[in-house]
This record gives sequence, C-alpha cells and structure tokens, in this order.
Amino acid sequence: MQDHYAVLGLASDASGEEIKRAYRRKALQYHPDRNAAAEATDRFRAVQEAYETLSDGNLRQAYDENRRRNLLERPLETAREIWKNYLEGVLH
Repeated sequence: MQDHYAVLGLASDASGEEIKRAYRRKALQYHPDRNAAAEATDRFRAVQEAYETLSDGNLRQAYDENRRRNLLERPLETAREIWKNYLEGVLH
C-alpha cells in the first residue's frame, strides 16, 4: 500500500489547503513535460492518485481507516513502506 501522505510530503493531519499546495508543487516537479527522468511519469501518477484520494473527504476517511488498520496488522511492513516513500521524497 502506497502512503499518499508520504507521496505528497505531508503529515497525516494536513489540511485541505496544504494538500492542494503539496499536490501543485509535486505535480510541477514530476510532470512528464517538465521532467525527463525515467521515473517521472510513475511519480506523477502517484501524486495524482494521492491528491484524488486525499482531496475527497469520503475517500480520505476510508484511506485513513485502512492505513490505521495496516499499521496495526502489519506494523513492520507498513513502517518500511512509509520510510521508503519518505526517504525517496527527501532525496529527490
């Protein structure tokens, strides 16, 4: 499961405005017309998916619930995924 908050570089308590700002910044950074890197298209899609989920109140609530459940059921695997996404975001 991809961590949408990490993809956008946000905390899980981010406001709607923070989500929108982060989406715009990341979309510009990874848009295939502006970024020729091989992974840019995949990252752009991940940013779009994260925004679509987090900007819709119902989808965000369902995502957050699923995220909490995964943290409880598979804490090590989930923590590795969160840190991997976070570090990739910081290093790129």
